[in-house]
Amino acid sequence: MSVAEEIRDVLAQTLQLGDRANDLTESTLLLGNLPELDSMMIATLLAAIEERFDISIEDDEISAETFESVGSLRSYIESKLAA
Repeated sequence: MSVAEEIRDVLAQTLQLGDRANDLTESTLLLGNLPELDSMMIATLLAAIEERFDISIEDDEISAETFESVGSLRSYIESKLAA
C-alpha cells in the first residue's frame, strides 16, 4: 500500500468517513472542508498517523498548511519517513 493509500485509510477510519473516503484525492481540502476534522480530531488523527507510520510528530512541526489537503499531509508524512 502506498503512503497516499495509507493516509486515505487513516483518514477514513479515524474520521469515520464511510463511503466518502472513496472521494479523497490529493487535492481534497481537509481543514474547513471535512466537518469531522476539528481541533480535537486533529490530535486523534496525529496519534493514528504516528502509530500507522511509526513516526514521532512534534507539536512545533504541525501547522494549518500540513492539514490543508490530503496532498500536503502526504508530503509531510513522506518527509518524516525520509528523515
